[in-house]
Amino acid sequence: MDIQKIINQLISNNIIDSEPTEYKQLNGGTVSELYLISNKYVVKSNEPQVIESEVNFLHSYKESNLLPRVLFAEKSYNYIVYSFISGSTNYDRKNKKEMLKGLVQGLLNHYKSVPNHMGWGWSDQPCDSWQSFLIDEIMEAKKIIHSSLDHHHHDFILSIVQKINYRNVPFLLHGDCGVHNFIFKEGKLCGVIDPTPVIGDPLYDLIYAFCSSPDELTKEIIDEAVGHLTIKCEECNSFLYEKVLIGLYLRVGACIKHHPHDFERYRQAWNYWFNLLQNNEV
Repeated sequence: MDIQKIINQLISNNIIDSEPTEYKQLNGGTVSELYLISNKYVVKSNEPQVIESEVNFLHSYKESNLLPRVLFAEKSYNYIVYSFISGSTNYDRKNKKEMLKGLVQGLLNHYKSVPNHMGWGWSDQPCDSWQSFLIDEIMEAKKIIHSSLDHHHHDFILSIVQKINYRNVPFLLHGDCGVHNFIFKEGKLCGVIDPTPVIGDPLYDLIYAFCSSPDELTKEIIDEAVGHLTIKCEECNSFLYEKVLIGLYLRVGACIKHHPHDFERYRQAWNYWFNLLQNNEV
């Protein structure tokens, strides 16, 4: 990305007033290139279909006070400019209840349904059903987890997915709604960044956030978070705990790949939820 050329384009389009006094490249932790200009604007570059799906998500939920504002989208979707959300990415691992409440009230309750004909799963590469999307994700996670869990655990999670085929109207979701993409100020959630939009069950994002850190992975915490949901979704609360186990399985795979030091805590959480469901204690 030629950041100076982009700055010139932004000046000519009246997005910024004059040549900025400072800009710096950010570590996005993804394949995107990111620059922060004057501590006010973020320029993000990626594949056009990725940028287009992010622009669509941010425009769809522009009323949410947790999302950055789209200031400019290059016509071919080579890059996007959005407002910078100041704060810290450090998550206080003893504050999950309040974090999830803020997420539900500030973003998830704004979620809107999308037509079925758009497909399910990744918005830039949809598949034919929500069940197919989850099975694909589970099979990818299994390649990473393999011997870290007993074989009957893998069989159990697949049997759950095959049982709870989601048939409701799908919603446009953030898709990567975890603490690694949350901004905090004075310990409170104030921003959610870097969507990789997904079309599917709204509970997916809530459970993703719940499982994205290994603390407080209890039935009581997710029950309270779901209690704050007000979006109209007939199937939202059905098979809740089965969906938690699916989300946790996917997170175990991500943990082994990216945060192996957290694996033991996730293993304990897995055993807690697996035993609850296997013994019909929920």
